[in-house]
Amino acid sequence: MAVGALALAGCAGKEERAGDRADGGTAGWVEGAGTVKIGLISPMTGPYAILGILQQNSIQVEMDRINQAGGIGGAELELVVRDSGLDPGKAVQAANELAGDSQVRMVVGPSLSAFYNAAKGVYEQNAKINCQPGVGTGDFGVLKYGFRSQDPNHIGVEKLMQYFKSKGVKSIGLVYEADDAGKANDGFIAELAPEYGIEYLGFEQTRPDDQSHRPYVDKLKDAGAIMVSSNVSGAKTMAAAGEAGYKGILAGTSGLQNVSFLDAAGDMAVGAVFSAVNVQFNIRDKASWKPGYKAHVEEIVKKYGVVEGPRSGAEMPKGTAIAADCVTAFAAAAESVRSLDPDELAPAMEKLDIPDTETPSGNRIKPADHEFFHVEDMHIYRWDKDGQGWFITDVTPGS
Repeated sequence: MAVGALALAGCAGKEERAGDRADGGTAGWVEGAGTVKIGLISPMTGPYAILGILQQNSIQVEMDRINQAGGIGGAELELVVRDSGLDPGKAVQAANELAGDSQVRMVVGPSLSAFYNAAKGVYEQNAKINCQPGVGTGDFGVLKYGFRSQDPNHIGVEKLMQYFKSKGVKSIGLVYEADDAGKANDGFIAELAPEYGIEYLGFEQTRPDDQSHRPYVDKLKDAGAIMVSSNVSGAKTMAAAGEAGYKGILAGTSGLQNVSFLDAAGDMAVGAVFSAVNVQFNIRDKASWKPGYKAHVEEIVKKYGVVEGPRSGAEMPKGTAIAADCVTAFAAAAESVRSLDPDELAPAMEKLDIPDTETPSGNRIKPADHEFFHVEDMHIYRWDKDGQGWFITDVTPGS
């Protein structure tokens, strides 16, 4: 899929570009620029280094694809990486550096909502296009230069509510850390549950030093569903649910797809559901995989391999396609206006409509509101296990 095929025609409009287009071709409109740099700010070292590595791998694979097809306007893409080390000071410092670098045309990251909230003002002040595959909270619709390629937490919660209603769930509880994500999810459930006829039984706030989550689960033992955290804390909740003989649905958002979660949760994750955008790797029917996703994942596995949970044996590609979507959108927007001017790129990205068959993630990209994904793009997946190991089943209502 060539970049030109993805671009939305008709995004251009400024008179100063007319002369640039007079030659009639598309090749060479950034000739002389040498390279078009894209920055990545993510934890590349430390306990969350896997996040940065997965993002870097997918971005590089998509950049290589675009470069092999002729680059952007004849110039090659080049990746510039800065390690945040999961340190907010380093993340903001890197954002300041890359936002002020005129050769860097887009920045991906910093990951995590708190880090991005501290950096987004710098991007706006410097008119720096940025795309975020690791930020779940906040309103991107108010930004001029910021776009999000991750599913926002609130649409993940809403998709879960739709699923719970289809299953006749009458009540839900939340067991989560008392951090920004936990508090945000508490607010989302409190707002959305009544709309779906579901009673919200409350937010049980966990602590890092908890030895067991049994007291929290016992308080919610009558809930039809319990929403858990996407990290090791959520695995503790699942273990406690097993001890308590809990019979309801255990659920979470897209972090439950990570094999590290399965390693921590063990067999208690069997039957757990999570909301996410297109997740196909552990769906065994490869005929159902979208072409763009299939091509991207096969290249990831070829170049970088897979991540395998040492306890669970479950696998995931050593990349994250929603990070590659940022590059796909940037390239399509740039080609559509034949410009790297951020004040032309931002509205061009808003006008994109790239079909789900042509994106790395297998999701349609239509970021008119600066959000790549919306409720209708979300799925509900269930973890299952048999003699062949772990696998995912799409249980989205109506699918």
